[in-house]
Amino acid sequence: MTPLLPALQELSGPSGPSGPAASREAVRFGELSLTYAQLAAASDALAARIAGAGRVAIWATPTAETVVAVVAALRAGVPAVPINPRTGERELAHIVADSAPSTVLAGATDVLPAALAGLERLDTDTTAAASPDAVFPEPSPEAPALIVYTSGTTGPPKGAILPRRAIAASLDALEDAWQWTGDDVLVHALPLFHVHGLILGVLGPLRRGGSVRHLGRFSVEGVAGELLSGGTMLFGVPTMYHRLAEALGDPAGSPGLTKALAGARLLVSGSAALPVHDHERIAAATGRRVIERYGMTETLMNTGVRADGEARPGTVGPPLRGVGLRLVEEDGTVLDDPAAIGEIQVRGPNLFTGYLNRPDATAAALTEDGWFRTGDMATLDADGYVRIVGRRATDLIKSGGYKIGAGEIENALLDHPAVREAAVTGEPDPDLGERIVAWVVPADPGSPPSAEELAAHVAGLLAPHKRPRTVRYLDALPRNDLGKIMKRSLGR
Repeated sequence: MTPLLPALQELSGPSGPSGPAASREAVRFGELSLTYAQLAAASDALAARIAGAGRVAIWATPTAETVVAVVAALRAGVPAVPINPRTGERELAHIVADSAPSTVLAGATDVLPAALAGLERLDTDTTAAASPDAVFPEPSPEAPALIVYTSGTTGPPKGAILPRRAIAASLDALEDAWQWTGDDVLVHALPLFHVHGLILGVLGPLRRGGSVRHLGRFSVEGVAGELLSGGTMLFGVPTMYHRLAEALGDPAGSPGLTKALAGARLLVSGSAALPVHDHERIAAATGRRVIERYGMTETLMNTGVRADGEARPGTVGPPLRGVGLRLVEEDGTVLDDPAAIGEIQVRGPNLFTGYLNRPDATAAALTEDGWFRTGDMATLDADGYVRIVGRRATDLIKSGGYKIGAGEIENALLDHPAVREAAVTGEPDPDLGERIVAWVVPADPGSPPSAEELAAHVAGLLAPHKRPRTVRYLDALPRNDLGKIMKRSLGR
């Protein structure tokens, strides 16, 4: 098997760093830049210190120290548990108890919470030099690389075990879909404790031999500056693209932003659906369309719009190379009609190996023949493009005998000029089964659109049975660190 990070492996060992790749920039965080030679040396020095450990926790701040720590764990063949620094005390205690790491890797200036006090601490040094005798054999493709904790609908977070095979398969499928090469320079500001920011946003460039520039913290000015100075790709979540769209429409917005986005080779959005309204605003201003992809912690990447394909708003593209995808009814029957709404099930080399310490949850997530039950509802276009309706638990509304996806109603609401943000949920109704509830952040809080006006607007764009029966107004929608709307928090 090809090493997970071939460019770094070639720079390690007795021969030391040499060749053209050695001086190429691997990662940049603000003023701190590490070449491939420097990243190889620092990560191998740390890998030598953790070799043989059972698991290590990584205090995953958006810094070069986190990259060095993750690469060190991968080089040493030690499973790493990325920790969100904003995790609450109770949840963090659960993650530590469940994953049982022996050591926590952190930056020298990081202040760690009490839940990590019982672990050995190793500070990450981005300037360390590795011993020329350090040799780290490539582990088995099935060896666990990362254990990423993901919240379920009930109970504490579960640790998804991601093998090296899954990471390699997903990144190579994206290389095929996006024509991703070592010449690409990726710009992003995503968290480094999750699949999107860490695996796609850091390990993706490093596997290709390319570069990643992390903004540390998202800003419109930061995006524009990095894309204008050599960035070729931008990864973001809908909240970030919404802010870019807003800035494009503001005469006093960031200078050069239009040119920056227009000049990027790829603008990629993920982690949640990008509203059609923002798609169209960015395309109108720049001539460049944002493309979307679809994945989960347990499956990594499942679908993606190809670089040479049609960027179709509202879709996440066809299945990636090597990924099997089907839609099923609630009873598990495979749908023959692709236009019907069904649950997405996937299988392929991109799947996790299971939940840590949870054989019951692993069994429940997989069918007998190895398909993963995503819990996401979708339809298929005639050419295989996937249109996600939403989560089965929160975004599929059964009202008056119809199956209705929340996403299309949200897009319709966002087409109303008096609506800044919108979310749609279902609530029990004695007559309809469920009624459609719209949660709206008005563009002008002092003059919100009436419920009747919004219902008529949706009915005119979609169909009468899809109109919201109740409208509730908010100052802001609750979102998580990746910008996803937390619908289970609405109404509480």
